Amino acid sequence: MRKSYFTFLLFVSIILISCKSSNSVDILTNDSFVTMSEADYRPVFHFTPLLHWMNDPNGLVYYKGKYHLFYQYNPNGSTWGPMNWGHAVSTDLFNWQDLRVALTPDNLGTIFSGSAVVDSLNTTGFKYGDEDPLVAIFTHAGSQQKQSLAYSYDGGYTWVKYSMNPVLSNPGIPDFRDPKVMWFELQKEWVMTLATGNKVSFYSSPDLKNWTFESYFGEGIGAHGGVWECPDLFQLPVEGTNQKKWVLLASINPGAPNGGSGTQYFVGNFDGHTFSTETTTTRWIDYGTDNYAGVTYNNIPTSDGRRLFIGWMSNWNYAGVVPTTTWRSTMTVPRVISLVERNGSYELRFNPVSELANYLSDTKSTTLSNISNVQLDDNDVIKSGSYEASFTADLTNTDTLTLSMGNKAEDLTISFNKKDGLVTVDRSKSGYIDFNDQFKKNIISPLNLSSTTHVLNVQVVVDKTSLEFFWNNGENVMTVLYFPKYQYNKLSIQGNSAETIIKDFSLKGIKKSLLR
Repeated sequence: MRKSYFTFLLFVSIILISCKSSNSVDILTNDSFVTMSEADYRPVFHFTPLLHWMNDPNGLVYYKGKYHLFYQYNPNGSTWGPMNWGHAVSTDLFNWQDLRVALTPDNLGTIFSGSAVVDSLNTTGFKYGDEDPLVAIFTHAGSQQKQSLAYSYDGGYTWVKYSMNPVLSNPGIPDFRDPKVMWFELQKEWVMTLATGNKVSFYSSPDLKNWTFESYFGEGIGAHGGVWECPDLFQLPVEGTNQKKWVLLASINPGAPNGGSGTQYFVGNFDGHTFSTETTTTRWIDYGTDNYAGVTYNNIPTSDGRRLFIGWMSNWNYAGVVPTTTWRSTMTVPRVISLVERNGSYELRFNPVSELANYLSDTKSTTLSNISNVQLDDNDVIKSGSYEASFTADLTNTDTLTLSMGNKAEDLTISFNKKDGLVTVDRSKSGYIDFNDQFKKNIISPLNLSSTTHVLNVQVVVDKTSLEFFWNNGENVMTVLYFPKYQYNKLSIQGNSAETIIKDFSLKGIKKSLLR
């Protein structure tokens, strides 16, 4: 009797909570509309915290078969607040286990962004037991920002702060943060890339404890609409050659090409002391509005060899007011960075990691070839809200190709305009948009379509409220958030000419093994 009574009370409580949800709307009179709630916004194959606020990825490091993802975290609420390091691990970059908070504030300040390394040579002297010490290098944000250490004896699960923190004091500037550290083999020393106002600074150290200033980079180069943040420096091979170049990422807020937050990059040379680049053109890793503060993994095995990237999928213009309340923010799909040379210029390519294919379902899929358009209505895969779509189109006789996803009341469109040379994302009718004016504005990117082949290949990755699409084999990327009021159930691809040729189209859902 007692069990039945409490079951009844629980049932009533659930109904009342559902009715009072501030993130649901009344169902329209048309029965085809299915109302979205906050629970429907949680992604399936992107990392997001179970509760509360998350922003920048931190301390990306691989160790003994596990990818560690630390992140800026407020364990006390769903808006930005006193920063901790949250922690999650995965064996495949998709199934994440969210763990206890790794680093918490102390008398030196809160815990801002940073990186983590495996000190396999024990340069710090921290080694104790059989495990190589993992060392986190982070910004202590108190009255001034300074750099500190923490170390782990158990492969990254528990951490001890270094008793002599900070290891790099502030020279007297307000923005002195986000250390990304790597081992520079040529000189057998550690190199720190640090955000310092409107530029980055390089420091070197033999032991991660004693740091020497080397040089600045960034004055008069690149975008300067806001402060530089979350830098990353790494070396990449140039595809198809025996050449290697150095790449520097620098996030900036504000000042991105479509407003608010964004990340620029530079390709050049680094000798352990200074970074130089042959070009002053500002390049962006992503023309969407929702890929910021991304950095790459340390300690990826040589047998793998990939440079793996994860970014924070939001924008500081509206991150704190998006229509979720119990949790906020998602990480991008993990991406592989590669480097190519084209017409004497070095350019980055970004593509989803191959592990994504392990979770794409062949049981619920659609494949079409040599057609003039795609029209999917009341489609189960689209209604799931999480899927991958890809297609190749010949635009020789077509000026514009438009992909649209939505329902009878809402839509989000991507237009590829060969004549203007632009890609435009319009989310002004995508659902909830009134929480920030930027959601009502078009998002624009160069198309960069080949003038000889006119062939466009596109990969679209959708997960509940995020749209990430890559075209021309990762030459271009746009990452965009949206928040439907009603379940999306249709997708179309249409050219402005009957002579549009879609050579192949594929739609795949997500396997149940990944559904959370």
